[in-house]
Amino acid sequence: MKNVGGIDRILRIVVGAALVGFGAYGAFVATPAGVPVATTNWILMAVGAVPLFTGLMNFCLAYTLFGINTCKSK
Repeated sequence: MKNVGGIDRILRIVVGAALVGFGAYGAFVATPAGVPVATTNWILMAVGAVPLFTGLMNFCLAYTLFGINTCKSK
């Protein structure tokens, strides 16, 4: 069952991809060799994965629990 659609879906994908991208950049590109990767980078990637996944799947469990549906009905 889809409950995420329209602008909501686009915003989730953009924000999620940005957070994952910022975290990955900090973890894999900007960190010099031999320096431990900051936990913040991993947290950014994990937090960004949630809206990215819900946007791509058109489904949000929280929306189901609260009875919200942003998809256009046919």
